[in-house]
Amino acid sequence: MDGQLKALVITAASIGFFHTLFGPDHYLPFVMMSWSRKWSWFKTTWITFLCGVGHIVGSVVLGLVGVSLGIAVNRLQIVEGVRGNLAAWLLIAFGLVYLVWGLRRAYRNQPHEHKHAHVEAIHTHEHDHHRDHVHLHDNKATASVAPWTLFIIFVFGPCEPLIPLLMYPAAQNSMFGLVVVTSVFAITTVGTMLVTVLLARAGVSFLPLAGLQRFTHVIAGATICLCGLAIQFLGL
Repeated sequence: MDGQLKALVITAASIGFFHTLFGPDHYLPFVMMSWSRKWSWFKTTWITFLCGVGHIVGSVVLGLVGVSLGIAVNRLQIVEGVRGNLAAWLLIAFGLVYLVWGLRRAYRNQPHEHKHAHVEAIHTHEHDHHRDHVHLHDNKATASVAPWTLFIIFVFGPCEPLIPLLMYPAAQNSMFGLVVVTSVFAITTVGTMLVTVLLARAGVSFLPLAGLQRFTHVIAGATICLCGLAIQFLGL
């Protein structure tokens, strides 16, 4: 491995790490969905991994096409920009829909009192007509939709620095260099996503949020929507 390729490998690892860490869309949606839907550690890891791979594959395929056909890098960046805008708007839409669904669910699960007359006394207790019913039906309806929605969003989401900063310079070195640099970037990106998501999810578990249990889906939807807005309008 020559000096130029070593420098590209180090650059790929550094960009993969910081690009992921400074991009809240790489981990916040998974943290909030895992928390609100009470995903297991295994499910959280598996969904994050699949979305991370999908996130990278889209840009890798586009970059390979560009390298093979000799397409100018600025043209590919235009395509990546369109994909980025689409992914941001999809994330915003998903967050809004999930927020509204969470509000509806929280309203239907609002506890209320029932009075019961007995021979010697009258007592009251809080009761919720919809909690069990909503849990059985709404959770089944969204359990499979939410992960696949995230996956589709991440497939559209581009890895902006991958093609111009890594793939094209590595391709000028050799095909071997292209494979190595792309692999290092992919492994670093997905690895950083997994570590960040799992650590943040563990941290959320220790927060005193029991009183907000009814509104977990609302909070998750709002956070995901704000994340998409930050990407679209703040360039995060």
